[in-house]
Amino acid sequence: MAKLRAARADEAGELSALVLRSKAYWGYDAGFLAGCAEELRVRADEVGTRRIVVAEDADGTVRGLASLEGDAAGPTSRLGLLFVDPAVIGRGVGRLLYRDVLRRAVALGARRLLIDSDPHAAGFYRAMGAVPGPGAPRGLVRFEVAPVPLADWARAWTGGGPSVHVGNVAEFNAQFGDPSLDREQRAAHHYACLAAFYGPRPAALVLPLAVSPGWARLVGRQLEWGEVEVYDALAQAGPGLSDAVRSRPALAARLTQGAPVLVPWGLTEPFGRLSGRPWRARDLRYESKSAAHALFGRILAAGGHPGIRLPGQWRAAGRRQAVRLLSARVARGESSVLKSEHGVGGSGTTYASPERVRAAGGVRALVRGLPRGPLLVEEYVSGPAGADGPGDLTYDGFVDGAGRVHTVGGAVMDVVDGGYRGATVGPGVVPAAARGPLSRFGAAVGRELAEAGYRGWFDVDFVVDGAGLLAPTETNLRLTGPSAAFMVAARLDALRGAGHLVRIVDRVELGARLPVAQADELCADLARGCAALGAVFVPAIPTGAGDPAPWLGVLVAAHGREALDAAEALVRAEARGIGKALGLDAPEGPPSGPGWAADADGSASAERSGMWFSPRSRRPRRVCG
Repeated sequence: MAKLRAARADEAGELSALVLRSKAYWGYDAGFLAGCAEELRVRADEVGTRRIVVAEDADGTVRGLASLEGDAAGPTSRLGLLFVDPAVIGRGVGRLLYRDVLRRAVALGARRLLIDSDPHAAGFYRAMGAVPGPGAPRGLVRFEVAPVPLADWARAWTGGGPSVHVGNVAEFNAQFGDPSLDREQRAAHHYACLAAFYGPRPAALVLPLAVSPGWARLVGRQLEWGEVEVYDALAQAGPGLSDAVRSRPALAARLTQGAPVLVPWGLTEPFGRLSGRPWRARDLRYESKSAAHALFGRILAAGGHPGIRLPGQWRAAGRRQAVRLLSARVARGESSVLKSEHGVGGSGTTYASPERVRAAGGVRALVRGLPRGPLLVEEYVSGPAGADGPGDLTYDGFVDGAGRVHTVGGAVMDVVDGGYRGATVGPGVVPAAARGPLSRFGAAVGRELAEAGYRGWFDVDFVVDGAGLLAPTETNLRLTGPSAAFMVAARLDALRGAGHLVRIVDRVELGARLPVAQADELCADLARGCAALGAVFVPAIPTGAGDPAPWLGVLVAAHGREALDAAEALVRAEARGIGKALGLDAPEGPPSGPGWAADADGSASAERSGMWFSPRSRRPRRVCG
């Protein structure tokens, strides 16, 4: 890896020669190069004022240079030079220099970076996240970037440095004992892959299932993490990830030594033992949907939230009482939402309009499919008639160790029949009229959570009613899909310039079950295809590719809505067509053949060859991004 340092005045001649060699790489003839030699010359007395930095390899050979030019006190800076020795083009030197220019522009306080690019280099700047701008000099292509530091909330979340991410999704769910949740917690183990995005930059990932080294490398490369340690296959058969780590003393010591920041999906008693943090079950009481509803009522009773209204909610001790409550509402022509107390991601949630009740064969038939135990009957809030705007919003924030509430932002969720399918975050996503009420009420909930002793990430979910009012429906005292999108947006903004829209899609159906190597190849192809559209593709959940109904969880990002939508459409189309492209049909039973191995229970999992570490290994796979 090349290293950066400030250029010296006595190198001016050597740097000028490198610039011309790099320019010649594009096939320009001698006459053209002679004509622009004076313009491209690096003068000894300008090395400092042009803020030139060079990249040199291990033996001290200079392999590239970049300059950051403009008034130090002005809002606009300019990338004046960025040239790489042809011998090392394609090895990351240009990327290293470009990211350094952005970092230095942030340090100068520049709000706008101009780039006048040779047409042959335009693809590089697009890939780096620069967007086309007006006013290019003749023969050049102009780009602009809005340099920004890592968001304040992101620095506060992990202290600004790499953190250890523990994918204890199943462990978090299991502590509530909710009958709507899968006892095997297989889906939760898949979603634990979102541990890659529990913070803007991980030092280590701790996962229950085995993951592909190719997946980790691609994610690290897309988000430019550098080296990340991966500890996987630690709790494939049960929810006890934190205890599985503790049962390996050397691993537990490695993850906790030096007081690193350990970030879980959610707080649990086993994670408290692993991390040494105090654990009190009552701190999570507002994960309960009925307790959260009562909290919302108390906040609204105190006043100050005119844009918010609370939907009615009634608690039923069991199915029989739920039938009575729902029957009365159906008789009045009212629609309802039936919920379990702790179902996550829409599990245990059913929409019950009078029409749906009739189609199901009556109230009893509908309720019969719900979990036993307490149920909640909630007023169904319908959005404006014929409106195309978002109907489901979420506010994300967190309470830090000192009890301070940090607002992260608002997102638009994709929800169908009460089931969450994904979310979009970024500037302008939440309608302007909703931003103030959403932020104020979300922060008020955060203050109540802090007062109750909770420390960590939380969100508040809303639906929008026919008058445009926001109706809060639940809190989640844990990380979520939208939180992963916020983390990726913060990272990409710092790397590529402000203004990224990021969409997380929980499930993209695949046209065939894929062995590990083919799933990795598909993801690499999708990354290249999205880059050609000016977007970034990040595979978020790769382990579902071998399920009987195969799928991927994905993140896509872009600076504009058109590119974002085009990237999602490309991903869905390529994923659906993968079976035909490979000449595969979806198999009836567990997949077999190269790349697959049968587990003891007859199910299929990715074969751990020499590229994989044993689940009992205390050594990580080191993955370079």
